[in-house]
Amino acid sequence: MSQHRITAAVLSCIGLGLGQWYNRQWLKGLVLLLIEVAALKYFVQNLGQALWGIATLGEQAMHLEKVNGIAKMVPGDHSIFLLIQGVITLLVLGLFILLYVLVVKDAYLVGKLREAGGRPNNFIQSLAYIRDRRFAEAFLMLPAAGILFFTIMPIIFMILLSFTNYSSPNHMPPAKLVNWVGFQTFKDLVGLKTWSHTFFGVLRWTIIWAVLSTITTFFGGFLVALIIQQKDIRFKGFWRTIMIIPYAIPQLISLLVMRNLFNGQFGPINQYLSYFGLEKLPWLTDPLWAKVTVIVVNMWVGVPVSMLLIMGVLTTIPRDMYEAAEVDGATAFQKFRIITLPMVMFTTAPILITQFAGNINNFNAIFLLTDGNPVEGEYQYAGATDLLVTWLYKLTLNQSQFNMASAVGIIIFLIIASFSIYNYRRTRSFREEDMIQ
Repeated sequence: MSQHRITAAVLSCIGLGLGQWYNRQWLKGLVLLLIEVAALKYFVQNLGQALWGIATLGEQAMHLEKVNGIAKMVPGDHSIFLLIQGVITLLVLGLFILLYVLVVKDAYLVGKLREAGGRPNNFIQSLAYIRDRRFAEAFLMLPAAGILFFTIMPIIFMILLSFTNYSSPNHMPPAKLVNWVGFQTFKDLVGLKTWSHTFFGVLRWTIIWAVLSTITTFFGGFLVALIIQQKDIRFKGFWRTIMIIPYAIPQLISLLVMRNLFNGQFGPINQYLSYFGLEKLPWLTDPLWAKVTVIVVNMWVGVPVSMLLIMGVLTTIPRDMYEAAEVDGATAFQKFRIITLPMVMFTTAPILITQFAGNINNFNAIFLLTDGNPVEGEYQYAGATDLLVTWLYKLTLNQSQFNMASAVGIIIFLIIASFSIYNYRRTRSFREEDMIQ
């Protein structure tokens, strides 16, 4: 009797479902055995090809070949298709291995139950147990599978792509094969002058943009929220409505309208300046002015979000704290510094970090307003206002420099992830989370 758990586990290692059959769970064992048969058939047909495809990325490209004196186009291997198919097959293999481990564990635990004199659940009882005790896990399996194949799989593919020479025009399947080059792409990105000058220039502006955009929108919204919340301000609902209109209008419309307003030659803003005898300004054509313009316009669309957030926080601050401060003779600035600012920052610090990360990837504001322009002559496929994310877009869709774009994508991920995790863990809201619970 003491060997039930060991026997069931060993049988499950030999074949899915055998341990369940040993534990007299007949239908459950049959379902698992059918899953194994289907999986084995799939891996026999695909696993060898997948491993070969990932290792070699193909051996022969599309080419002309004479057959009976007639030239015919032979398809050959497509390196990118082989890489994608290989990644998918290995992910399926990983899921199958995970299932195998869970089934062996299940057989072991049921065998242990039999040793204790318990009676294993039949198939209907197992389904009822999942419904009553494990419904959340079962329900999350479908979105988890979607995340695996539609989020994690593309990330893995992008990472692998950065270690190849997949770029136009010399390595574009199916006419050409793609090869593994190791860290050469990253070395070129930071080592070759043509690429490194662009990369570090765009990276520097990306950080400056993220910092200034986050500070201006957050504290701009903070200021507006404080003003509207003042006791002597009338028609608060009206002012809130007016201030939220820029956020309610789709960014696509707002930014394209702003692009026309700031048009250097015929834009209405420059026309108004000329009416007053002032010199027209190169809002979008001079590198410095273009950067100032995108930051100002980003405030227009970003301040309402911060305003709404901070107004919600301000309503949660107990009035008693302000009354106690007034009794102690605190000035308005002292009340703001000691009560309002710490309370708002405590609540909004994680969101502030999120906004900073979002601004690093703020594609819309740059692409729709300036398209990364004005042109920067020393940059490789990038303009003066391009962020890393818009440069990545141009490298991918305009220039087909897929390996370089993948390397840039990895660097963006590392910057955002490391900054967000480090700073979030240092916020008071994170450190005091356990105390609150």
